[in-house]
Amino acid sequence: MAAAAAAARLPRTEARVLSGHEGAVLAVRFNRDGNYCLSCGKDRIIRLWNPHTGALVKPYKSHGREVRDVNSSSDNAKLVSCGGDRQVFYWDVASARVIRKFRGHNSEINSVKFNEFNTVVVSAGYDRTVRAFDCRSQSSDPIQTIDTFQDSVMSVNLTNTEIIAGSVDGTIRTFDIRMGRETVDNLGHPVNCISLSNDRNCLLANCLDSTVRLLDKSTGELLQEYKGHICKSFKMDCCLTNDDAFVVGGSEDGYIFFWELVDAPVVSSFRAHSSVVTSVSYHPTRACMLTSSVDGTIRVWT
Repeated sequence: MAAAAAAARLPRTEARVLSGHEGAVLAVRFNRDGNYCLSCGKDRIIRLWNPHTGALVKPYKSHGREVRDVNSSSDNAKLVSCGGDRQVFYWDVASARVIRKFRGHNSEINSVKFNEFNTVVVSAGYDRTVRAFDCRSQSSDPIQTIDTFQDSVMSVNLTNTEIIAGSVDGTIRTFDIRMGRETVDNLGHPVNCISLSNDRNCLLANCLDSTVRLLDKSTGELLQEYKGHICKSFKMDCCLTNDDAFVVGGSEDGYIFFWELVDAPVVSSFRAHSSVVTSVSYHPTRACMLTSSVDGTIRVWT
């Protein structure tokens, strides 16, 4: 009964559409407190929005190619972005100025994140590497390069002590920064997105066999699989709701799926977009969700 009541509160009502991107929107992300969001895509422009009013706050223009990922620092003062330019762009939010372009990748970059202290940026690329850059240094070169992957690295996440990355080679690799140790979990299917549960105990992996997999982060044990959506050829995000009770993922046919975490039934699915859903972002405290799509729109759900 409690699960049914919780499922009934999931965001399924379209509150507004954020329009302005030309062409596919490849990512949308809430900032740390959920008051703003960032979007990026094929039109090479990053946009900062207030998703609760629909207002465009500021555009960020400097990329010469498509932008595949963007994230803000926890204090909202800086941005990092990446894509077809083969460099990680490090921005000042207030002035919309690029502070530095981190180099080292020799192909497109798929994913980028700040560490908790906003001092290090980590990126994942088509060149089969994960690279770390020091925001405090004047250098544009990586301070660390991880090159043990056998194929494109699609997604990267950070904890206080670990870099976790998912690859088309079918693995999730966890690098313990303090110990200098690498752990490999082989899922047997190309991984195109990974995300952490809010309690940091579990890893969610979206794989190209149309299956989302839940793993125990410390042991690598496969805890559950979630199916029903289509994920065969596009990079698409997945995440957990802010209470870790439901898994959320998009589908190549424009649908959004909610699965109950423990037993994995589909508790809700609905048509959110007219084309591939590229990303989903869940509000840190409220029943509110953002979705982006190849159809060129961002939608806010409450």
